[in-house]
Amino acid sequence: MNILVLIIIAYLLGSIPTGLWIGQWFYHTNLREHGSGNTGTTNTFRVLGARAGVITFLIDMLKGTLATLFPHLLGVTSVSPLVIGLFAIIGHTFPIFAGFKGGKAVATSAGVLLGFAPLFLLYLFVVFVITLYLFSMISLSSVVSAVVAMVSVLVFPA
Repeated sequence: MNILVLIIIAYLLGSIPTGLWIGQWFYHTNLREHGSGNTGTTNTFRVLGARAGVITFLIDMLKGTLATLFPHLLGVTSVSPLVIGLFAIIGHTFPIFAGFKGGKAVATSAGVLLGFAPLFLLYLFVVFVITLYLFSMISLSSVVSAVVAMVSVLVFPA
């Protein structure tokens, strides 16, 4: 029963559409009607500015971190924290509070890694920054980081 409760809490936490709500409450702007139409960090930066973008990033990242830490904080050892973090990612991607139309979950996924393997996150952050420096594209940097993460886990599973 504890695992099901953790899954529901993680999904609901991930479902909080940070960028959308910040845009609506503080800027009276619907992010879905501007820029890329996405409710995530990048579009929040583009449409609402750096302050709103940074806040959106930090809150979205915190959602993943908290969900991943819940099993440890509550003493639940029968499930991997990554499984619970995955439900925060699913919640961010398909949020119940935003008509199941969410973001790409890059920041939330980074938060899951922060809670589970912070050094691995640091490694991927370096990959992200180098790719961003070379190509000046956040979406490409995110995809390259995700591919490097998958290859790294397969090649170096420990």
